Amino acid sequence: MSDTLKVILSHQPAAPQWGDNALVSFDTDKAVIHASNDANQRDKVQQAARKLEGQGVPALTLTGEHWDLELVWAFYQGLRGPKNKVAFTQTVLNEDDTQEFELRQTVGDWVRDIINQTAEEVGPHQLVARAGEFVKSMAPDQVTYKIISGTDLLEKGWNGIYTVGRGSARKPTMLQLDYNPTGDPDAPVYACLVGKGITFDSGGYSIKGSDFMTTMKADMGGSATATGALAMAIAKGLNKRVKLVLCCAENMISSSAYKLGDIITYKNGVTVEVLNTDAEGRLVLADGLMYASEQKPELLIDCATLTGSAKAALGNDYHALFSFDDELAHRTLDAAQKEGEGMWPLPLAEFHRQLLPSSFADIANASMGAYMPGASTAAAFLSYFVEDYQKGWMHVDCSGTYRKAANDKWAVGATGMGVKTLARVLLDQAK
Repeated sequence: MSDTLKVILSHQPAAPQWGDNALVSFDTDKAVIHASNDANQRDKVQQAARKLEGQGVPALTLTGEHWDLELVWAFYQGLRGPKNKVAFTQTVLNEDDTQEFELRQTVGDWVRDIINQTAEEVGPHQLVARAGEFVKSMAPDQVTYKIISGTDLLEKGWNGIYTVGRGSARKPTMLQLDYNPTGDPDAPVYACLVGKGITFDSGGYSIKGSDFMTTMKADMGGSATATGALAMAIAKGLNKRVKLVLCCAENMISSSAYKLGDIITYKNGVTVEVLNTDAEGRLVLADGLMYASEQKPELLIDCATLTGSAKAALGNDYHALFSFDDELAHRTLDAAQKEGEGMWPLPLAEFHRQLLPSSFADIANASMGAYMPGASTAAAFLSYFVEDYQKGWMHVDCSGTYRKAANDKWAVGATGMGVKTLARVLLDQAK
């Protein structure tokens, strides 16, 4: 008898002996998922995959009727955990859908794996080098990149990344990647993606408690998401020039680490007083947004696991979306709905830009006081480094990137949420 479990999808309820609400029933070498064809079907399929993974099934294959691409993908999302023990195959998709599914696997697995790996394995240089090579693998002749690290950042004027990362023995690093399918070195840049890549966040001198620090290997999730989105869009035929900028550092404590009260002078002349060294993501993203603005793109998207405020508002099931450009926000929300991923708008208005006062600099890196809208003021901070912040720019606070605990749909760890949505935005906007 084969050790591969066949998994069948049924629209009918389970037999009475399995219980009124049974999601999965079994028959020798076969498991049957009972999920009626309704709005909750994807969730039920993903939950069923979690149940099978939790039982230690060594190998399974999807077979039978009723499967489609989105249901197979939902099953795989639930099945895949950080230890990757279950051998998975499917015989239910046609050739085109199988190709799409395998692309999602390739990109999604890369994103989830690099986020799940330890900070010891993925430092700033490792992150940018691996991201650069992964995107390049999608179009070897159309992708070039350079890595700037250590004091070279200061020579180029990228003071935020350098300041945040100078307390670590691992050098802070910036990736500047250029995907140019036109072959014309003077072709306009259609879009820029900017990712926060804090490969470990101790909080610096505003040190985190252990309960909050245990997941901080995942504080580079914005960089992983942006990288995955571009890689997927390239594989699907993106035909316009796009640049990827990753702003990477370890936020550590040492005699050379930056301190509260320090003032950073940015390349655009804006001065920032550091009131909280645990509000470091916005300090590194500022450099990336300025570099991106220099490229004069039509579309600028930054991705970051930026604030606890966004996660407090939305939990792990949605990324928070901020933009002054309502049309762009609506298109992104529509893309998220079509891709079956969680994205939700939070407010960003002109008055939020005034909630970062400093007595010694132009602005502070944190909004102080009770009941401050921390996610909105973080987005407002970033706007100071976007040349035209009212049009074509959006900020994604990646609340759903990483789960500290498993639930009935997701294993513990990285989710890959948002990659498909942002890839669709790039492709749809480029038409």
